[in-house]
This record gives sequence, C-alpha cells and structure tokens, in this order.
Amino acid sequence: MRTYKNIVFILVLLIYSGCKRSEFLDKKPNTSILTPTTLKDFQALLENNEVINAGGVTLAQLSSDEFTIPSYANWQGLLTVPRNAYIWAGDIYNGQKGTSDWDNIYKQVFFANSVLDGLNKSGFEHTDQGRFLKGWALFVRGYGFYDLVRNYCRVYDPGAASSDLGIPLRLKSGIDYMEQRSTMQESLDQIFSDLFIAEQLLPEQRPSANLNRPSKIAVYALLARISLDTRDYEKAEVYADKSLALYSNLTDYNNISKTSNTPFPITNPELIYISTPSLDYSNVIGAAASTVARINVNLINLYNSNDLRLPIYFAKEADGSYRKKRGYSGAVTANYPFYGLATDELFLIKAECLARRNQVNASMDKLNQLLIRRFAPASFRPATSTSAAEALNIVLLERQKELVWRGLRWFDLKRLNKEGANITLTRQVNEKTYTLPPNDNRWVFPIYPDEVALSGIKQNPR
Repeated sequence: MRTYKNIVFILVLLIYSGCKRSEFLDKKPNTSILTPTTLKDFQALLENNEVINAGGVTLAQLSSDEFTIPSYANWQGLLTVPRNAYIWAGDIYNGQKGTSDWDNIYKQVFFANSVLDGLNKSGFEHTDQGRFLKGWALFVRGYGFYDLVRNYCRVYDPGAASSDLGIPLRLKSGIDYMEQRSTMQESLDQIFSDLFIAEQLLPEQRPSANLNRPSKIAVYALLARISLDTRDYEKAEVYADKSLALYSNLTDYNNISKTSNTPFPITNPELIYISTPSLDYSNVIGAAASTVARINVNLINLYNSNDLRLPIYFAKEADGSYRKKRGYSGAVTANYPFYGLATDELFLIKAECLARRNQVNASMDKLNQLLIRRFAPASFRPATSTSAAEALNIVLLERQKELVWRGLRWFDLKRLNKEGANITLTRQVNEKTYTLPPNDNRWVFPIYPDEVALSGIKQNPR
C-alpha cells in the first residue's frame, strides 16, 4: 500500500524526536533505525497523539446534516474534498491524491502493528509493561479498523456480511506486501478479536490525565458503539453496562461557562478516550470564528430555550446564525472536534437499547440521568413516555442534540435508514438542490483512486 510505504519515515522521526535537529539530519535511515526495540520505543509510538489519536471520520462530518455552508461563494472557496463531500458528489476527490480518513488511520494501524511485532520478537509482551502496551496497540488497531469500516463499508447486514466488502486487514508491520479487502464479516471478526484481547490486558481504571491511553472502560465503550452501529442492541446494552459499571461520571452543565468560546475544561469528567480528526479541512469542521460552516437551523430549532447545550455548544453570530464552539475535550484539542469515547454516549446507548426492548420507564430514567445535568434545576422537566416507539423517538432526538459535532450523526443516519427510517438529506447550493436518498451507494465513501490503482483493491460503487 502506498500509505504504508510513505509513513515508514515517521518511525525514524519519532524514535529520534529527542535528538537535536542537526543530530537527526546527520542520521542515515537504515533497517535498524526503522525498528523500535525497547519498551520506551514502543510506548513512544503509541504516545504519538498526532498519529494515534488523530484519525478519521472527517468525510462523515463533511457529509452530515448538522451544518450548512451559507453562501455559494463560501462553498466555491472550499478545498476539493469538502466541496464535493458537501453535495455528495459521485467523485469527491477529483484528482486529489490521498485523504486523511484513509491514510491517517493506516498510519495508526502501522504504528500499532510495529509495536505488536516488536513486543512479540523481543519477548517484552510477557512483562507487565509489555502486556499493557500490547493491549494499547490492539485497541488502537481495533479502533482504527472500525473507523475504516464505518467510512468505507455498508451498514452491517448479517445476511450479506460474508459477501459485502470489508477493509484491507493489515496485521503485520511489513511494507512489502499488498492486502486486498476482506469481507465485512472478516473485518468485524478481527476488530472484535483485537478488542477482546485488549480487554484482558488493559487496566480497569480511567487514566487521571492521559486520556490518549485506553482502559477497559474504553474497550467496553467502543464495543457498545460498534454493537449499536451493527444493530446488535442486546450486545450494545451489555457493553454500555460494563463500561458504565466501571466509570459513569457526567458533567453538570450548570457549572460550564455559557459565554466562553472554549467552555469545557481539560478535565471534563465525561471523557473516556480522546480521538480527533486531522484538521485538513479546519475551515469547515474546525471550531473557530473563521469557520464557514453554520449549524443547520433545523438542528438549532430542536433545542428548548432552557437547554444549556444551546449556549454551551454554539455561538450566535451577528446575522443570527450559529457556529460550533470549541472542543468538548477542553483546551488541549480546542479547535478539534471530539470524536472519541465519553460517558454521555453510553447513557444514550443504554437508554436506546432499553426503549427497543420495551422497557419504557427504565429508558426514560436512564435518559433523565443525563438530561437533568443539561438544564438548570428550575427548568428541568423529566422526559416521559407511554410507549416504546415514543420512548425510542425521544432518545434518538436527544442523541442528535447531545452528540452534535462528534462524528456520529452520519453513521446514525446510515443505521436508521437500514431499519427503514427513510431519511433523505438535501442541500441547496447556488439555487441547485442536491439530494441523498436513503441507502444510496453514496452513503459509503469511495477509496481514493490512487490507492485503488496501486494496490488493486476493489472500489466502492458510487
């Protein structure tokens, strides 16, 4: 794969990142330099946040219905990929070579495989630190593989999973071989295998500061997300319960600034695992005053005027439109959307699963445990329902309002359309209407043509 060959040099850079610039330039790359050999080397690979924790569901955010581009001039001024992704064009790349949603994730996979291979060859995997690093690397690989599946594969269908296209499953750090696409079932089996092993090796405790490091809490949270996306609601509930049993803190939005452009603290207690997109297209998906994106007015209108999420999540512009404020994960990643794992998502997964099995009161109780922290005490009105269908609709609506700009909306729409929701997306650009019908091929992103040409992997139909 072109991606793998292009990123080998990153290992050189990382291992010698402690050297002065002149010392580094004097080093000549060779096989020994490219091979990490110590536990310190392996941990350094996994601590590289710019690779490991910056991945990719950027295309999904660009394509979602959470925002609009307010003018034709703004849209014309976008780079090729966001401009085309915004209107769900058949060819979103138009000659561009590479995309972060593919390349960045395979960098993560390459780093994870380098650690796994190195630990195995050195024998360090049998030490306490080695076991932790192995669990960490497996989590990273599983997380990355699943982001690829979400972007480049159809919604999981048990009846078609053995024939639907999956992703190339690179399980070795070598760069001298090509890997064709597996089936969807093979891809998910590998992801679950990685995460099940990681579960046995990672600590139960949430890291107090280093949320780039996974824990059992994060493993269960990711398994809950995957199970929800694949519509295995029984397992989604089980894994949400397991994660929340270990850690269930929520943030009281009464204690969060309504006026700050960076309202959340670095210590936001809801965070479980940090992941952000690359900011290749920061003028669209970034959170800053310069962004051209405006929050969809239909989304804004869903919020009750007393809902604290409205002033905390969004800033109102002079023209009455809204833009997204800075990060849910605090100042460390202020301009980056948060795409990682957090407890609020787990409360919503649990509430949805309860509604789907007709546990109406329990579903509303779980949802209200979250919502009571999103309103001032005097204005909070508990959510109630008299039927499973109504409860499900309430939970899905709150999911849309709570998890905005978290890289999840696009995949929720894919999942719900697979179940018959029949949600069609519509954009208006220069008086032209663009539509994306439910279950259209364009809900699955194409792999960029250079990768297909080089590796011979099968392209997704558009």
